[in-house]
Formats: sequence, structure tokens, C-alpha cells
Amino acid sequence: MAKDIRDLFKNDNKVSHQQMSQGHEARFLEKLDQALPQKKQSRWTFLNIAASVLLVIGLGFGSYTLFKKDVDPIKVVNNNQPNTEKTMTLGDISPDLKKVEDYYVANINLELSKLKLTPDNKELFDGYVLRLEELNAEYKSLSKELTDNGPDEHTVNALIQNLKFRLNLMYRLKEQLNQLNNMEASQG
Repeated sequence: MAKDIRDLFKNDNKVSHQQMSQGHEARFLEKLDQALPQKKQSRWTFLNIAASVLLVIGLGFGSYTLFKKDVDPIKVVNNNQPNTEKTMTLGDISPDLKKVEDYYVANINLELSKLKLTPDNKELFDGYVLRLEELNAEYKSLSKELTDNGPDEHTVNALIQNLKFRLNLMYRLKEQLNQLNNMEASQG
């Protein structure tokens, strides 16, 4: 049966006025240290902290040098025109016109990369490339006009038309090369 500890103290009339023996507390702490020894801090803790700090600094410096964007700009040198000055393009006028210009230039380059030059189609190819160079020179002069006179509706339209002509020229060349190949395949 469980008894209430308060009742036990009330019923115990013997009040103990005994003193603890001398050094009792020191012996108790000694026994406590033997049962639960304290871990001593070693000098390795300091070295672990120092190594962690050095690691963080090293990673920070490494990522800085890896991801820094301090790159020298590449200069394209055109031997034909040693004193070329910066000319305005459609992209300098508005982002929408830049998209138009990029679309046509990308498609022209794509069509050029798809074409296969053979000895049979070299003469046809050279004729189209000559016309393409003429349109490219015209585009440069229109860009210079745009730079000199500022954005003008007629100049912008002429630049876009020039890009359209060049792309159509590539499509016609591709079509004629396909016709030439089909004629050779049917004759062969």
C-alpha cells in the first residue's frame, strides 16, 4: 500500500540533528565525477573551427574566381574595311525589331548551312552568293543611313525588306538546287 510521504514525516517524531561528517561534500563530488566524468575540451576543437573557417574562405574564393564575369570583349577585325564605325541596327531601335532581325538572320544562316556545295551546283551557288553579298552591302549602307539620319520608317522598312529578300534568295537557291538534284537523279 502506498503511503503519503507527508504523513510519514508527521508521524516521525525523531528529528535528526546530526551533522554530516567533515569532507562529505568533497567525497560526494568525487564519487559523482567517477560515475559521470566530465569531458575535457581538447585543443582539436580550436583546430576544427579554424579548419572550417579556412574551408569556407577557400570555397568562397574558388567560386568567386570560377564565376566572375570579367571577360575581355572579343573584337572582330574586318580586313576589307579597316576604319569601320559603329552603325545602328534594328535591335538598337526596339526589342521587337531586334526579334525580327534575329529571326531573319538566323533563318538565312540556317538555310546557308543546309546547302551542300558540289562541283555540279558551284556555278549556281556562286551566282546566288554574289547576289547575297550585294544585298549584304546594301544592308550595311542602310544601317549607316540609319545611324547618320536616325530611325526613320522608310529606312527601317528597307532594312526589313532587305532581310526578307536575302531569306527569299536562300529559299530560291534551295529550290533550284533541289530541282537540279532531281534532274540529275532522273537522268542518272
